[in-house]
Amino acid sequence: MTLLIQIMTLIGSVAMLMYGMKVMSEGLQKMAGSKLSNVLGTMTTNRFTGVLTGAFITAAVQSSTATTVMTVSFVSAAILSLSQAISVIMGANIGTTFTAWIMVLGGGSFDLRFVVYATIILAVALIHYKRNTDLGDFLLGLALMLLGLTTLKINATEMHLDQISAVRDFFAATSAWGYGSYFLYLLVGGILTFAVQSSAAIMAITMTLCSTHVLPIDMGISLVLGENIGTTITSNIVALSASVQARRAAMAHLVFNLFGVFWVLCVFRWFVSGVCELWGVEFTPGVPSDVSPDKLNAVLATFHTSFNVLNTCILIGLIPWMEKLVIRIIPSVPEQKDTDRQLHFISGGLMSTSELSILQAWKEVHVYAVRTQRMIGMVHDLFYEQDEELFTKIRERIEKYEGICDRMELEIATYLNQVADGRLSEQSKREVNKMLRIVSELESVGDANFNLSRFIRHKHDAKLQYTDAQEKNVELMLYLVSGAETMMVEALKKVSVSKEEFLQMTNMENEINNLRNELKNSNMQSITAREYDYSVGVNYMDIIREIERMADYIINVEEALYAHKHDRRI
Repeated sequence: MTLLIQIMTLIGSVAMLMYGMKVMSEGLQKMAGSKLSNVLGTMTTNRFTGVLTGAFITAAVQSSTATTVMTVSFVSAAILSLSQAISVIMGANIGTTFTAWIMVLGGGSFDLRFVVYATIILAVALIHYKRNTDLGDFLLGLALMLLGLTTLKINATEMHLDQISAVRDFFAATSAWGYGSYFLYLLVGGILTFAVQSSAAIMAITMTLCSTHVLPIDMGISLVLGENIGTTITSNIVALSASVQARRAAMAHLVFNLFGVFWVLCVFRWFVSGVCELWGVEFTPGVPSDVSPDKLNAVLATFHTSFNVLNTCILIGLIPWMEKLVIRIIPSVPEQKDTDRQLHFISGGLMSTSELSILQAWKEVHVYAVRTQRMIGMVHDLFYEQDEELFTKIRERIEKYEGICDRMELEIATYLNQVADGRLSEQSKREVNKMLRIVSELESVGDANFNLSRFIRHKHDAKLQYTDAQEKNVELMLYLVSGAETMMVEALKKVSVSKEEFLQMTNMENEINNLRNELKNSNMQSITAREYDYSVGVNYMDIIREIERMADYIINVEEALYAHKHDRRI
């Protein structure tokens, strides 16, 4: 019964560690707010800033998987080039080593339980009284992570794994195969990391086994190498449904880590010996080191960091070579037309954290707006097209775009609802609500364009003849609404509307409304004066009214953005 409790405690402490890291990561992101979004948005200008950016983001969100998945989606949407993505991924590998050092500091020989419980009390008070919930989430996650580490360490010590003959004999047997043992533990590390989707959890288990003098340090380091490969599998799976460039970025992540594992295995024992000597640890291959747990944990963290830093230093000058290699591994294929692809940024599912998912969603909303902007250009071409075959092609393209817009609204809204189920700050919850409203308005813009195509088709099929004045008025209305939509797309790109821009948009909408009213009155007068048939006047006003409705939907998007930027309570 005691053994069962100890096993359950072991599993529970690992689960607490994983959950604590997730909560801490989300708390950090919520505190970072727009600053982190700005870093993610600008991302990188060259390979060196790309490495720094990848390292910073991964250290901040405590997830290399989140960084690489996000990078893959940026490449898919052509925001990042392949070479830029490779540099960011290199930085992510360095940033993820920060987690190991947190474990070294948090899992030392001193008992942190008093500090942990005091931190939990403070965190719960901050969250309960809503004084600073973001800081409360961060402190709660940090406390749970440290509690998980402490419990894991204490439980492993109480289990006396080094005194259990079955455990000791198993590790002794599997450590006696020389380099074969290294390959075995490398494979196990990769499989376990992919299975639990957390290299931090496997690192904690590795540190526990080594610090209890059960697992030899060189076998533990082999597990660490396997963890590096295991983390690449997720991004490659995500990229399967993305563009060729995105699959290449994910493959570059795998190539980067495989190359690193290859060269370090060539000098493995010399490398491990050098790191052990740095911490005053005697290294004997295949034999557990009988030194303090703190030193063994420091050896693992030092190896993890130095390996990734050296691997980056070796390959940062070879990024063009890596780019050519992954292009050969994943050759170009005929890409789907843009109209056949719907989501660019969020097709791979939720990011590992909700705050990053919001950034992805904003970029997807901008892509959605660009699609509706293209539709108004098609409507303009359709209105003036006289060739029957070209007219039919343009009309079918508008209909196809309208269907894509409908599906995008549903998929983005579904995604946002999933994001809302995560742990979000109050500001982020308001952002989700704003996006849901904006997505609905953009779908209405797409519907308005489709309705315009129907009215123009009726005009074409019925061979209704507009006067020169009517055509000029339609042209003017389309010009004004196109200008408004261009402003809307630019505002969504930067997720911001200044007061001057909002006033300009409001004036433009008033101009469209006044013109609509003026044209409505003149239309009745022209029909009465028999300047054209009543059927022509009806079709003409249907088009004018639909353009004016589109302007209303566009100003609604601007209002939502302006409220998001200037008044969070709206």
